[in-house]
Amino acid sequence: MLELQDVHRTYRIGESTVQALRGVSVCIEQGEFVAIMGASGSGKSSLLQILGLLDNPDKGEYLLFGRNVNTLSEDEQSGLRNNLAGFVFQQFHLLKRMSIVENVRLPHIYSGLKGDFRKEAIACLALVGLEQRIDHTPNQLSGGEQQRVAIARALIRNPLIIFADEPTGNLDTKNSIEIMKILKGLNDQGKTVIMVTHENDIAAFAGRVITMRDGVIINDDLRGNVKPAGEKILEESGFDLHAAGQGSSILLNGRFVGFMAQAFQSILANKMRSFLSVLGILVGVASVIAMMALGEGAKGAMQEQLKSMGSNLLSIRGGSASFHGAAQGSGAVARFTFSDVDDIASLRTLVKNASGVVTGNARIVYGNNNWSSSLTGTGYDYGVMRSAVPVLGRWFTLGEIERREKVAIIGVTVVKELFGGSNPLGKTVKINRINFQVIGIAPAKGFSGPQDEDDVVIIPATTAMYRVLGKDYLSGIFVEVTSQALIEKAKSEIAALIIKKHRLKENDESFNIRDMTEMQKMLSSTTQTMSLLLGSIAAISLLVGGIGIMNIMLVSVTERTREIGLRKAIGARKNDIMMQFLVESVGLTVCGGFIGVLAGIGISLVLSFFAGWAVKTSLLSVVLAAAFSALIGMFFGLWPARKAAELKPLEALRYE
Repeated sequence: MLELQDVHRTYRIGESTVQALRGVSVCIEQGEFVAIMGASGSGKSSLLQILGLLDNPDKGEYLLFGRNVNTLSEDEQSGLRNNLAGFVFQQFHLLKRMSIVENVRLPHIYSGLKGDFRKEAIACLALVGLEQRIDHTPNQLSGGEQQRVAIARALIRNPLIIFADEPTGNLDTKNSIEIMKILKGLNDQGKTVIMVTHENDIAAFAGRVITMRDGVIINDDLRGNVKPAGEKILEESGFDLHAAGQGSSILLNGRFVGFMAQAFQSILANKMRSFLSVLGILVGVASVIAMMALGEGAKGAMQEQLKSMGSNLLSIRGGSASFHGAAQGSGAVARFTFSDVDDIASLRTLVKNASGVVTGNARIVYGNNNWSSSLTGTGYDYGVMRSAVPVLGRWFTLGEIERREKVAIIGVTVVKELFGGSNPLGKTVKINRINFQVIGIAPAKGFSGPQDEDDVVIIPATTAMYRVLGKDYLSGIFVEVTSQALIEKAKSEIAALIIKKHRLKENDESFNIRDMTEMQKMLSSTTQTMSLLLGSIAAISLLVGGIGIMNIMLVSVTERTREIGLRKAIGARKNDIMMQFLVESVGLTVCGGFIGVLAGIGISLVLSFFAGWAVKTSLLSVVLAAAFSALIGMFFGLWPARKAAELKPLEALRYE
């Protein structure tokens, strides 16, 4: 069954070399109970570790059922340990954060079999007389009971061989005898037991005693009759040596679910450290959500402001002439009239609407209140073009514009200053000492830079020109182009039309045409840049949180080195260990990300409520923050996970 041929093993301890095994050859048959004895440093533990696939010889061959296992990879040897062997250690190596049932069923996580195997674990505990203590933790058990749990764990996969390294070394005489009776009973059932001990009364339970000194076997005493079973026992058990060493996909079997359960147990076992770990991610995600909400809110507010300007708009204004170097003022050369508005509106393939405007200042009086405001005289289409149609009341009719009616639409600032909380509709106000009836309240637009867009009085353009301001020309013309793609063409056509009609020279500066979409693009670019800046600043805190996660995981790997050794001894492959630590890292960051999302939304609402800032939490920012937190956990957890996966089982088990 097990055969060593001229095996040598040398260790490096500091600068010195220790020859643990010097040409050991031994053959162990199925069903034997073998005790390996010798003084400290004799090589007995090294022999057991090589037989149990926890270590590899420097020289010589190890044949398992005729197959040289030295040629197998580390993962293939892990698969064999999980399927073929059960280990009972002197130090027990039980995980204190788990109940004894969970400790016993631990090897099944790495078996690739689906199911919780709780019933099988309880059955194994019943074999060692601990069925009444299944929900206790190792700290609640005596040393003898803990060793029984370790034996039950070794039996859960129904192994062919049980390796016991000083199984009674930490126990008193009574508990030692009980443990040995259990091992002897397992041997009587057909299990091969290979045990290391230095006590003669413990070795007396074995049917074969191998004595070692200075790395060689000096005596091999067969005390009982053992019937070699070899390949027959192997065939009857249904054990496939080749399949046992093969791995399988983590995601396609039961291992990944087990890793998740193990990861969250580890996280909850160190609540304070886990909380401090997720705190950095929590702050980072909350910052990202809050900052992006502020950016989106500012962008939304800006878009509302841009809507008030209208879409696809051109603003045509008269240029400024100069006389002996002195500017004469806007409109001093090219003066637009209503006929210009009609000519521009006739370009129907390019122009959707056109409206002339007249601007000036006015003193508005109602009762004992008076207020100075900007006055705008407009055409019929202006309300739709500039999103100025009243929310309360109505817009001017074409007849009112033609008849130069004295009707007015006032902004919310004017309403507040003149009327307070009363309804202004239908009331009469004096504009520059002329009575006007209020027919509407302009929609609120807020501030555009230092200018209050709500501090305005809108009246018909004809009324403004001939009754209030005494002008015979328009201050400018607003043109709505049919589509944004035609803006440049419309500008060229309108410029050519004005030059021809007013007999101006090419490139004449007596008028100018401004594209309002350029201002919209500039403002949109500004808000987008601000959002990116705020998001970048918040992302830095996420990065810092990720570094904190990496530090915590590195500490966790160091603290749990012996646990990693145990997991590898019971069959964990490199990918299993790496995946488990990655799941822990991602679990920490995802938990922090989830709490951070809630905190970020809460902070956004607080800022909106108390500070009055415009905020808008987008689903995209939530998804990005959560996904980024998971990626942070995966990225910064990769190095600690890889470091854990690279640990050798024997070195990890010996770690102090």
